Amino acid sequence: MRALRTLALLPLALLSLLCSTTALAESLYQVEVIVFRQAAEQISAGQLPPDNWAQNALPVDGSNSRSTALNVEAAKLSPSSGYQVLLHKAWSQSVGGSSSSVAISTGNQQFGHYPVEGTISLKEGRLIELESDIWVNQLDASGILSDSERIKQSSRLKSGELTFVDNGSLGLLIRVSPL
Repeated sequence: MRALRTLALLPLALLSLLCSTTALAESLYQVEVIVFRQAAEQISAGQLPPDNWAQNALPVDGSNSRSTALNVEAAKLSPSSGYQVLLHKAWSQSVGGSSSSVAISTGNQQFGHYPVEGTISLKEGRLIELESDIWVNQLDASGILSDSERIKQSSRLKSGELTFVDNGSLGLLIRVSPL
C-alpha cells in the first residue's frame, strides 16, 4: 500500500522537478537597440504614452548596461543619409521561457516622461520573441507632452542576427546575442 502511494506521487515529483529546471533555464543575452527616425514626415500615434509606460519593467541602468557594438550601423543612420538616431543602448538581460521586460529611455525626464521611452520584452523559444513598445515624444517648452510617435511591434529574432523593425517614420534595429 505504501509503495503504491509513493508510485502515485512520482509523476508529481517529476513534474515539479521539470518546472523548477525550466525556471532555471534562463540565458543571459546582450541586447542592443537603435531607435531612429527616417526622413519621412512624422506620423503621430494619435495618443500619448500612459504615465505607467514602463509597466514595472526593469530599467536599463549602470547595473546592466553594456558597451554598444553597433556603432558602425548607427553612424550610417546620419542626417546626410536621411536618418536621425534617437536612442542607442546596449544591456544584458536574462531571457527564458517567460517574458522578461526592460524599460529604456533617453533624454531628460519631465513629468515622468522622456523624449524617447519604452519597453523591450523578450521570451526564449525556438526563436527569440520580441515585443517592443517605444514612444518618441514631443515635449512643449514647459515640458508637457504634446504629441508622440510609437513603435509597437512583435517580431521573432534569430540569436546574434541584426533585425530591422519598421513602423512608418520610425525604425528599430535590434540584435540579441548570447553572453
